[in-house]
Amino acid sequence: MSPAEIEKIVEIGGKLGIKKLKLTGGEPLMRDDICEIVQCTSDYMKETSMTTNGVLLDRYASDLKDAGLRRVNISLDVLDAERYKTITGRDCSQQVIRGVEAAIANDLTPVKLNVVVMKGVNDHEIEEMIHFAGESGTILQLIELETDGDCKTRAVYEKYHCDFAPIEGRLERDAIKVVERELHRRRKYFIENGSGVTEVEVVRPMHNTTFCENCTRIRVTSDGKLKPCLLRNDNHVDIIGPIRGGASDEELTEIFKKAILLREPFWR
Repeated sequence: MSPAEIEKIVEIGGKLGIKKLKLTGGEPLMRDDICEIVQCTSDYMKETSMTTNGVLLDRYASDLKDAGLRRVNISLDVLDAERYKTITGRDCSQQVIRGVEAAIANDLTPVKLNVVVMKGVNDHEIEEMIHFAGESGTILQLIELETDGDCKTRAVYEKYHCDFAPIEGRLERDAIKVVERELHRRRKYFIENGSGVTEVEVVRPMHNTTFCENCTRIRVTSDGKLKPCLLRNDNHVDIIGPIRGGASDEELTEIFKKAILLREPFWR
């Protein structure tokens, strides 16, 4: 999709009351026109944010801020360089750390560190990540590994999925305060550390009726389909085709409404 096509989708969403936009991927910073995309969409939103692997963030942070980006989520599953390379296939951990520092220096805050918790891979490093988040002034976001039911992702899920119950039990035990967000009813735990308080947010999408019932998100796929549910691929609604076919704003609005009406909790 071109920046102008993305802008049109965001414009229609904004008219329907959507106030926040998050640019994700893949990796959004792989697009040469990412700053243009941020600039042409941010005027329609109360907040434009981004999820990135952070590898190129050191290079782009200043320009993204100038273009209208408000904050970033940075994927950082482990701190150990060798284990990072094992997970991602690239030795880029220090580039990501520099990206975290650049985000903070350019006020793309609050910076959230996304950690997908995997059994036997990084579940034993949660305390270390809490300490790093406290030292760096970031928010730690612990994310449950998910599957869409496909046989390949299912095999990965069964091998690496980690039970969050004991993790949340430890967080609750150590927290000086617990807050529940409106979105997905996510719980945030505030943990004291040597330099202050670390905020730890838990994202549990799997087998979680509360998560689904309190979801208010609508996604757009890379090929221009409105995606009403994170965990479903069988109810997408094409919007890029009508845009390229010259559809009016009124027609695009009805397409958006159709997608919204297809929303239903995946886990009941």
